[in-house]
Amino acid sequence: MDSKEFRRRGTEMVEYICNYLETLEQRRVTPCVEPGYLRHQLPDEAPEEPEPWEKIMQDVEDKIMPGVTHWQHPRFHAYFPSGNSFPSILGDMLSDGIGCIGFSWAASPACTELETIVLDWLGKAIGLPDSFLALKPGSRGGGVIQTSASECVLVTMLAARAQAIKYLKQQHPFVEEGHLLSKLMAYCSKEAHSCVEKAAMISFVKLRILEPDEKCCLRADTLIKAMEEDEQQGLIPFFVSTTLGTTGSCAFDDLAEIGEALQRFPSVWLHVDAAYAGNAFICPELKYLLKGIQYADSFNTNPNKWLLTNFDCSTLWVRDRIRLTSALVVDPLYLQHGYTDSAIDYRHWGVPLSRRFRSLKLWFVLRSYGISGLQAYIRHHIDLAKRFEALVLKDSRFEVCNDVRLGLVCFRLKGTDRINEKLLSSINASGKLHMVPASVNDTYVIRFCAVAQNAKAEDIDYAWDVITDFASEILEKEQADEVSEIVDRRKTHTLAQKRSFFVRMVSDPKIYNPAINKAQTPHRMSTELTSPGHDGTVVTVQSPKTPGSATWISWPLAFLFASADDGTKNDVTLRFRHLDTMMRLSASRRNSATGGSSPSPEGENGITLLKSPKKSPILMRKRGSSPNPPGAVGTNNGSNK
Repeated sequence: MDSKEFRRRGTEMVEYICNYLETLEQRRVTPCVEPGYLRHQLPDEAPEEPEPWEKIMQDVEDKIMPGVTHWQHPRFHAYFPSGNSFPSILGDMLSDGIGCIGFSWAASPACTELETIVLDWLGKAIGLPDSFLALKPGSRGGGVIQTSASECVLVTMLAARAQAIKYLKQQHPFVEEGHLLSKLMAYCSKEAHSCVEKAAMISFVKLRILEPDEKCCLRADTLIKAMEEDEQQGLIPFFVSTTLGTTGSCAFDDLAEIGEALQRFPSVWLHVDAAYAGNAFICPELKYLLKGIQYADSFNTNPNKWLLTNFDCSTLWVRDRIRLTSALVVDPLYLQHGYTDSAIDYRHWGVPLSRRFRSLKLWFVLRSYGISGLQAYIRHHIDLAKRFEALVLKDSRFEVCNDVRLGLVCFRLKGTDRINEKLLSSINASGKLHMVPASVNDTYVIRFCAVAQNAKAEDIDYAWDVITDFASEILEKEQADEVSEIVDRRKTHTLAQKRSFFVRMVSDPKIYNPAINKAQTPHRMSTELTSPGHDGTVVTVQSPKTPGSATWISWPLAFLFASADDGTKNDVTLRFRHLDTMMRLSASRRNSATGGSSPSPEGENGITLLKSPKKSPILMRKRGSSPNPPGAVGTNNGSNK
């Protein structure tokens, strides 16, 4: 591609980007694909020969766009805003065109100096103390652009660690650094971003995560108590990370209270993470949220979140740049130059050596919108959040779960976490909106954030209509499920009652059947069951019954087996459908007036089974009893068939 074709293709690309942003509403917010979708659509190897540009752009639309989550979509309300604007895009375009790698002043003086100037501009607009500004007379501080807030937290923790080790080495010169490192303890709130925990892992230091108050705010008494406890255990506090505008609920730690309390610990580094909320401090009415910043050693915010600047652009300021750079200096000969003592080399301010010309896009944005234009943009997003909060409060089924100060609203359906999980998953699966959850005071909530640059009140109303429609559907289904569950429980309970009644009825028939009571089960009865085998073998069963004792035969059969009160024989012949068996019932003529029989089949006149020799040997239930016990009616000759 030569410059002539680049002009043509560049014009086409600008047109494509404009059309994309103007028609975003026609697309799903989130893609409807599964992991690995793209691998099956692209070849296994790069093409050997060049391909036409038209084919490449067609694949962008046909294969790439179906898998894109559209962060600039007016229905995207997850996370925080992803900064985007035409001046920022053009700034990145120019940076890419210049293509310099500004790791030092000598590598690209303009790249270094513009970054210093723009960071001072933004720091003044936010309201940072003069000690954080590089160009203020007598200041040792300054600002730098990092990739993300995670990198800002990491480099400040590394600087704090180096400072602590240096201080401890002076006190204990003969102790190994590895042992001193094992004693270092960092602190943050449970509401702090996960990047603090990751930074502690990379830095090989301990991290104590503290409980905030009911408003998700870290308080000084909680922090100081933890630090004193750790000191008693021989540990050494060295780093505290506070948050202004937490990710979960946009809560604010009490920075002024914490900063004042930490004056008792002069060697502890106090960092302030304001990745989202810090941008709002350019508005005079919101600067009160920055109270206590004079105690901080470092501060970061992300213009690529809420200042219309494309990623990556995370800004970090430190009060003393020497404390930062001394922890990260590596100075080989091939990187040295003649102006090292009089110029800033940003390669000492972070982890990577290579650095893009990122200050260009921030410079473009600040000049194109002005501070007043950026203030209007932030205030508009706050108004949209307040509008959404009002809609939530009007619906008695919902509740707001955070103090809405900026552009984030945390809300939930009143009820269980499960029903809120179901609500969010249903909404996200529809592709109409996209939101994410958070845990506030150990409660599942749904986060709603105004993120689109040109978001309107109609977008908020649409989002609320979608949310309430899904909520109504889920609540109706929940009520139906509850009714069904109640019915099922009643059925189960009724069945259990019936089974219990039957068991009691079988166990004590006289209570439930007056006919049995009146009939007076005889003192003794005898049953005979004969089953002819292939060789004429007969199975004989005899069951005795004595007054006052239970029978091992269930009472319905016992009733049939019973004889009348006058002593006449109750001669009943039964046939079982599933057996080639006949049963004859008759009163026993043996010991009819005496008791002493056992209620179980193991009693005096036990069961004797004589089975066919073809199937098994003779099995006798009672040792020593004969095949035909005394009093048995049946014989082996089949005479009682």
